Amino acid sequence: MARLKNGVGYVKKNAIAGRSFASWEAFEAHLEAWTREVADVRIHGTTGAAPIARFLRDEAKALKPIAGIAPFRSLRELSRVVGADGMVEIDGNAYSVPWRLIGERVRVTVSDVAVRVHHGICEVALHAVIGGRRRRVVDPAHYAGIAATDRSIAGAPTRPPAEDLARSLTEYETLIGGGF
Repeated sequence: MARLKNGVGYVKKNAIAGRSFASWEAFEAHLEAWTREVADVRIHGTTGAAPIARFLRDEAKALKPIAGIAPFRSLRELSRVVGADGMVEIDGNAYSVPWRLIGERVRVTVSDVAVRVHHGICEVALHAVIGGRRRRVVDPAHYAGIAATDRSIAGAPTRPPAEDLARSLTEYETLIGGGF
C-alpha cells in the first residue's frame, strides 16, 4: 500500500500540482503526455532504470496476445424485494418476476445485456436489459395463475371486472330468506 500511495503522491506532486484543466479530456491528455514524456523515461530511484526501458526489456515479451478471448464483462449482484406488482426495479426500470414471489427477497445479476433474477438457487426470470428510465419489461408467464389479467396494459395483472364479482341481490334474498 505504501508503494501505491507513493506512486499517487508522485503523480500529484509532479504531474498535476499547480495546474488547472479546462475539461476532463484536457486533464487526461495532459496525463498521457506527461506519462510518455516524463514518467516513463526518468531513471527510477529504486530500479535505476527508466520504467519504459525496463518494461520493454523485461516484461513486454512475457505478454501474450488476447485474440479470441472475450472481453471482460462486468456483473452487478443486487438484492431486491419483489414489489406488490410482481416487479423488481433495476436502474429506474421494472422487470417482472413470477407473482408468487411478491414480497420475497431475490438476487439480481445485471450484465450489460441481461437481467437475471434468482430466488434461492433457481433462476426465476431472465430479461434483456433495456435503456432509458421508467420502462417495464413484462413476461406474461410470470402472471400465470392469477384469476384475471389484462394483457393490454403492459402485461400487468389487474382486478377482474366488477361485473364478474358482483352478485344479484336476489341471490342474497334467497340465502337469507326474504326481501329487504
